[in-house]
Amino acid sequence: MFFFFFFGLYISRLPRLASFMLTKKLPPLESFLLLVSRRASHFSRQQYDVIVVGGGHAGTEAAAAASRVGAQTLLVTQKVQTVGSLSCNPSLGGVGKGHLVKEVDALDGVCGRAGDWAGIHFSILNRRKGPAVWGPRAQLDRQRYRQFIQVKGGKKIKKYFDESIQTPLCQRIIITNDYRCRRSTRIGIVLFLCCVFCLQSELLSTPRLTVLEGSVEELLLTESNPEEPGRHRVTGIRLAGASLSISARSVVLTTGTFLSGSLFMGQNTSPGGRIGDAPSGAGMSHTLRERLGLKMGRLRTGTPPRILKASVDFHEATLHPSDSHPTPFSFLNSHTHCKAEEQLPCYLTYTTPGVDKVVKESLHLNCHIQQDTKGPRYCPSIEARVLRFPGRQHQVWLEPEGLTSDLVYPQGLSMTMPADMQLRLIREIPALHRAEIHTPGYGVQYDFVCPTQLSPALQVKSTQGLFLAGQINGTTGYEEAAAQGLWAGVNAARTALSVPTVALSRTESYIGVLIDDLVTRGVTEPYRMFTSRAEFRTSLRPDNADLRLTLKGFEEVGCVSSLRYQQTVRVRESLQDALAALHEVSLSATNWRRKLPGVPISETKPANLTGLEMLQYNDVSFEVVASVFPECLSPYREFSQRLKIEAVYRPHCVLQQKEIERIQKEESMSLPQDLDYLSLPVSLSQEVREILDRMRPSTLGAATRLQGITPAAIVHLLNYVRHSGRKEKRTHSN
Repeated sequence: MFFFFFFGLYISRLPRLASFMLTKKLPPLESFLLLVSRRASHFSRQQYDVIVVGGGHAGTEAAAAASRVGAQTLLVTQKVQTVGSLSCNPSLGGVGKGHLVKEVDALDGVCGRAGDWAGIHFSILNRRKGPAVWGPRAQLDRQRYRQFIQVKGGKKIKKYFDESIQTPLCQRIIITNDYRCRRSTRIGIVLFLCCVFCLQSELLSTPRLTVLEGSVEELLLTESNPEEPGRHRVTGIRLAGASLSISARSVVLTTGTFLSGSLFMGQNTSPGGRIGDAPSGAGMSHTLRERLGLKMGRLRTGTPPRILKASVDFHEATLHPSDSHPTPFSFLNSHTHCKAEEQLPCYLTYTTPGVDKVVKESLHLNCHIQQDTKGPRYCPSIEARVLRFPGRQHQVWLEPEGLTSDLVYPQGLSMTMPADMQLRLIREIPALHRAEIHTPGYGVQYDFVCPTQLSPALQVKSTQGLFLAGQINGTTGYEEAAAQGLWAGVNAARTALSVPTVALSRTESYIGVLIDDLVTRGVTEPYRMFTSRAEFRTSLRPDNADLRLTLKGFEEVGCVSSLRYQQTVRVRESLQDALAALHEVSLSATNWRRKLPGVPISETKPANLTGLEMLQYNDVSFEVVASVFPECLSPYREFSQRLKIEAVYRPHCVLQQKEIERIQKEESMSLPQDLDYLSLPVSLSQEVREILDRMRPSTLGAATRLQGITPAAIVHLLNYVRHSGRKEKRTHSN
């Protein structure tokens, strides 16, 4: 083995010798590396702590999080080259969604850092409103984003192998049933080792994580552990087209739109979860619906056509440049990879009456828009917009797909009509009057599991060790999927390692709001995060996600690295020192008016104002206050924006914290999972009993948010749980 390693290291320095050895063409580097990685790992392991099914945003975050917690993790995906792909819009963040990205990053997730690396247009949405509802957003380079997730930093090797490998050698790199390596396999492992030496990869470099290409046919189930809730227990997966089974203590399903997915364009329908990719095997839906008895539904979404950039008349659209000072997503980054002067603009245009006309003329040819399955209310197709709001102009954003891409993504023009009608429609828009379509738009319909059947840990209540994340839970969007994936991965790993699961409260994070909404209220349409969904949004800001979650992620959850934890501790201590310094420096209102003549300080203000109180004025920045007290405040200039935001929201947060503490006290009261609500000796209506029996809320706070549960019912339930708890304590003491 050592010989092969050093031999591989040697040939990695000699590209001519390497290409001489590879007499047959090989596949692209990413696919080749992952293929050899999975074959080599498959050779040595058939038992994992956690298996993650699906390589989208939910799957990559789940796999990375489970590995960080300490579980031996396997990520199974249909195509390794699509891991980290941006299936629809090449963007990340937005109003509400940006909060989720910041929180995922605060818990050491991947997507924030990937966005900073791949972003080519950064902006903060909602700037006219307060910082609590700002929406960090970035337009992404598709190729860069995927490379960060898969093989960031692979340029060193890429020049050797880009045009070398195709399927024949890959087909020979196989581990036989008796696990003996063929000769070509050994060569492949040598090349893999030398590549690993030179390659930095976000997923491949993650300790305890293996990637396997394949399709999962069904879950392996056995009898449940009688000491825990649930009727079944998951023990692993079986791959499609093979008798191979892989065991695990926990399984995370992140199937996205691939669960019995169907693609629609005009009157044509074909199986698939994304164009060019097959759906998940029918056995998975059968397992969930028939064997596990889960209530399932069907949702739909869609994507717009991709347009050739050279055919767009940008002079007919309004230019929207990126921010002059791009704001990174990740708390680890002080700047974005793409410099401000290199970033690309977006353009805004609008639909015309001609668009309405084409939509109405094509309705009889569009079977997707006629289906009963629910579509996304907050990201609807252009057909749905026209039918819902006839005669109205609709925004169309022309967004770049990459620094070197020749395609434009027309945000707002998702459509499923026939391809020729799509071309007619887009040419009714002035900026697109000569547009050419590279890839037509299409619709997708897919199965989802009603999320009220999940616990706050995103575990299926009836099946021990089975976790769900992403669009399988009825959500829409990369950010919602990533947030669920991270939390499902964390809890799947903790379950596999025999550690209790953890939950996030809606009082401490948007991730908590998202999960609580899903498991207590369910969905009737694809769920999308908005700031309006969070009751305590002045406290749950993008700027303080690290202080809210990173410390907990390290100390309680175990998914945060010590490096990030130490940085957050430093930030916390520096902010505390800075706030203390601001509170200590003060001047009379008269002196403040003299030093800062442009600030409208009222004559009725008290004799002295602290620096913290001065920061609450709109026109006063930290730099302005620091110029008055340079010796005390200059050391904290790197936190100037955070200190300004903290000062503005401090009075609101003090009041809100009291409300949060009251709600947390009530919410934290656990409801026993074995309560027989139908025969409970409490004054509850039959309707309330049936709702509680069906939903099985885990806490009193979750019960308060169930539709149909009255305040009186909550009071009776509270009294019963308290009384039974006191009675149980007396019994134990006797």
